[in-house]
Amino acid sequence: MAMGSIVNAVLSVGLKRLLNQERPVAGLKSDPGMPSSHAQSIFFTVVFAIASLLEWLGSNALSVGISVLALAFGSYLSWLRVSQKLHTMNQILVGAVVGSIFSVLWYLSWDAVVLEAFNSSLWVRVIVLLACAGFGLGFLTYVIQYWLRDER
Repeated sequence: MAMGSIVNAVLSVGLKRLLNQERPVAGLKSDPGMPSSHAQSIFFTVVFAIASLLEWLGSNALSVGISVLALAFGSYLSWLRVSQKLHTMNQILVGAVVGSIFSVLWYLSWDAVVLEAFNSSLWVRVIVLLACAGFGLGFLTYVIQYWLRDER
């Protein structure tokens, strides 16, 4: 999930640069607003958590109830970006859809390709864990550089 979340964030940055749509109030943030990276990240996490929960507990009243609450909470957090005039509703919706679709694709590809190899080979475990650590450190470095750049 962590590696998928980082790849999802990189996808969001690429889409922002490609689509280059302004925010509703241009002076609040300097980067483009389409898609909302917050909504994309939130819905990646929510959908991944729901898929994991359904795989773990199956479809029952508890898992469905938790899933509905997770979707409601993710929707509310995303809507806050609209209420603060940081994004339009379309930017939030596109972020939510992209994050959800990417989450499903990441989850299915992990189950179909990586999980069996991960469980059967020590070398695959080492490579996946090193790649995950590398992605994490690279993303952390990027975030710290972004914060330092914004402070100047």
